[in-house]
Amino acid sequence: MRFQTPLVPATLIRRYKRFLADARLEDGSEITAHCANPGSMMGLAEPGARIWLEPNDDPRKKLKYGWRLVEHPGGHFTGVDTSVPNRALRDALIARQVPGLAAPSVRPEVKYGENSRIDFLLTGNGPDTYVEVKSVTLSRQPGLAEFPDSVTARGLKHLGELSVVKAQGARAVMLYLVQRTDCERVGIAADIDPAYAEGLKAAIAAGVEVLAFDCQITPSEIGLGRALPFDAP
Repeated sequence: MRFQTPLVPATLIRRYKRFLADARLEDGSEITAHCANPGSMMGLAEPGARIWLEPNDDPRKKLKYGWRLVEHPGGHFTGVDTSVPNRALRDALIARQVPGLAAPSVRPEVKYGENSRIDFLLTGNGPDTYVEVKSVTLSRQPGLAEFPDSVTARGLKHLGELSVVKAQGARAVMLYLVQRTDCERVGIAADIDPAYAEGLKAAIAAGVEVLAFDCQITPSEIGLGRALPFDAP
């Protein structure tokens, strides 16, 4: 998935009110950007960080920049826009490029469970496959990506709903998509959200499958990367 407009580098001044970030562009001007990430962004919002912004000229948008990437030493990137992974994954699913998840029909945001929407429903090739996607951006140990970065009651609810559709005869998949280029495996941050870790254990015992992939990230585009090993809780 290519960014709609070329990204521009900037220096983060501060992130605040969850969805706002002040940054300094290379010409010295200071702007406010939209931060499309409701999570804690642990380790990603330090003042002085080098970040990448997407400009826009949409008159309907109050803010003319969106925060898309954090750049780390060594040329690594983390994507901070939580809407991007689903868009990138959708392209890969439609092209049947996701190992183990090839299907003739790919439908996003289908209602299921109790007032929920599954990220992707795959049909036409065996049992219906329900795929829930979580964006992973936390890394506290070199090479290890972790989910979640804050308590997620919504994520726990989704695990229960995946277990229900599995019991009803469908295939249920929890897919962790790592928006980082510096990680080699994925695990669960049980110290941050013990209930989620226990919920995942129960879901796996109920037959919910777990898949993990990283992303290929540059200031031009984000695409699906490699399958990563998952450290079950």
